[in-house]
Amino acid sequence: MFDFARLQILAFSAATLVLAAVLLPLDTAALAIVGAALVAAAIQTVHVIRFTPVWPTQTARYRESDGTADTLSLLVSNVKQSNRDYDKLRRVVAEEKPDIAVFMETDPGWAEGLRPVLDDFAETVECPLENSYGMIVASRLTLREGGVQYLLNDQVPSISVIAETRGGAPIRLIALHPEPPVPTSDTMGRDAEILVAGRMAREEALPTIITGDLNDVAWSRTTRRFLRISRLLDPRQGRGTYNSFDARYPLLRWPLDHIFHSREFELADIRRLPFVGSDHFPMYYRFALVPVDRNEPPEKPDADDQEEARDVIETEKSRDREPIGTDWET
Repeated sequence: MFDFARLQILAFSAATLVLAAVLLPLDTAALAIVGAALVAAAIQTVHVIRFTPVWPTQTARYRESDGTADTLSLLVSNVKQSNRDYDKLRRVVAEEKPDIAVFMETDPGWAEGLRPVLDDFAETVECPLENSYGMIVASRLTLREGGVQYLLNDQVPSISVIAETRGGAPIRLIALHPEPPVPTSDTMGRDAEILVAGRMAREEALPTIITGDLNDVAWSRTTRRFLRISRLLDPRQGRGTYNSFDARYPLLRWPLDHIFHSREFELADIRRLPFVGSDHFPMYYRFALVPVDRNEPPEKPDADDQEEARDVIETEKSRDREPIGTDWET
């Protein structure tokens, strides 16, 4: 649970240091408070500093002046199933005109509410569900193949497609929305699905993008292990956290909506989009498919990574259970 609140703990520690310096006399108690706040701030900084501009970028910035690369744009939005403000999201999609849009928590009401903008796309893969795990992928690009997959739980879908860029290059896109973490349950289902996707990416020969609301923060142990296993890159490193949740409460925000990519891509644009009535902000990304890799090499997995991933996946495969949160949005 504390993985999520590292930014808030860091801010609280910094505020404690300032208040202690201003208000407290220089005595043993004050020094103890300052020392504890410094230790807390240092621990949180170690985790989040790679998502600040002081850290080297992992994904190279595409130089628009080159003007030769194939580009594609993506809009990713957890709509919040119980939110019925369809028009706000429709306006954002119409304005951004992404090549590919991924919508999560889409029930039949959302599938119908988004129909005016979905009809603007050439192809869609739709899996509307009433259990808060529905998903839609809409593409202006040609889809060579595409379908709904159930990686571990037959009530939690993902969507995998091969899209053809305007230059004719095939790319693999995998959209995920694993289970959320709750204090009363473990995160085995979430972690296992993320790691299964990581294995899929590692074995994929095509340029690959994995995106979605992963219900995990960018600096978590699970996400770092996923990146090592998948060999994908995080374009936020060296740029910012791009906190997408919770859109309703400015002081309780962290990065839950992610995009990871293989080394064939460079970043042209990344933006958090306006509030659309959901508890998540939509995210916008634009990538360039480049002939020369200028990205930082991803970290390599070690034996512990592989063993732990295998154990988590096998344990989750052996369980037969309802996914978390199926009744939250009803």
